[in-house]
Amino acid sequence: MTTFDKREQGFEAKFAHDEEFMFKATARSNKLLGLWAAGQLGLSGDAAASYATALVTDHLESRTIDDVVRKVSDDLAGKGIARERVAAKLQECLHQALAQLEADRQ
Repeated sequence: MTTFDKREQGFEAKFAHDEEFMFKATARSNKLLGLWAAGQLGLSGDAAASYATALVTDHLESRTIDDVVRKVSDDLAGKGIARERVAAKLQECLHQALAQLEADRQ
């Protein structure tokens, strides 16, 4: 194996690791957002957990950040919570998820 091959293999491994890390961070932030939204909707216990889990697992491969924000915004529209607030909360949740995952690494 040449040095170039080793370098290429290293870049591919790092890319795969980074993609997996971001997938986990996104899933965790969606769950945190789902738990927050469930609280806003007055859900608790199993109902809150089911709402949060559904936000993570429904359309797992194809759901974008905009789709998540739209879904939660639509669910919270009756509570007077604006889309911008949901988007800001998702950003907070993403930062929290990244911090949790970093702490789990150590």
